[in-house]
Amino acid sequence: MSSLRNAIPRKAHKERSQPKSRKKFGFLEKHKDYVVRAKAFHKKEEALQRLREKAAFRNPDEFYFKMIKTKTVDGVHRPESEANKYTQDELMLMKTQDIGYVLQKLQSERKKIEKLTAVLHSLDNRPSSKHIYYAEDREEAKEIRSRTSENKLATAFVDVPDEIKRKTASSYRELEARKNRANQLEKLYMDMAMQKELQKNGRKRKLGEDEIVQPTSRPVYKWRTERKR
Repeated sequence: MSSLRNAIPRKAHKERSQPKSRKKFGFLEKHKDYVVRAKAFHKKEEALQRLREKAAFRNPDEFYFKMIKTKTVDGVHRPESEANKYTQDELMLMKTQDIGYVLQKLQSERKKIEKLTAVLHSLDNRPSSKHIYYAEDREEAKEIRSRTSENKLATAFVDVPDEIKRKTASSYRELEARKNRANQLEKLYMDMAMQKELQKNGRKRKLGEDEIVQPTSRPVYKWRTERKR
């Protein structure tokens, strides 16, 4: 009987659309849309209820550092600005320590460059294995030539190995990389020293291109001379 009931075609169910008088409100909400909206609403309600319970049972003596490091602006907690966290003297001291660290690294890099350069220079200036022979006649010259050719064949197997050549090439690459690093550290040191000088008291102005004696890519400043008391 059930198979006969399923064999009878049924009319497709159609959901009611929005009436013409309410077209300005958009599409008519269906039941599936209501389910999604209801779940979101109840989820927000549960979150608010949990927050109310935490606020009701909180410890009045509980302390957080953010209580004194934040402030409320238009109902929103925002961290206080750290611009005035340190005094001018403390900032100068920190910059001096940073400059000292960079200078120490720069000096260490320069010493390594000097040591590596000396080692490679000694390898490049090895004494030559060539010898000059003097012969009185052609027969003696032929004899010397044949003897030297035999010596060359004997010493061909004891020449500089490929491993030493690869290590020498690697040392040259390391030297180039250290030179680039030293140049970057030197530039950073000059920039930090300039920033430290600009933080000092005194009137100063930036020189124009026509006032600079030696052209440079860095800005040049001039301080007004003040008489010391």
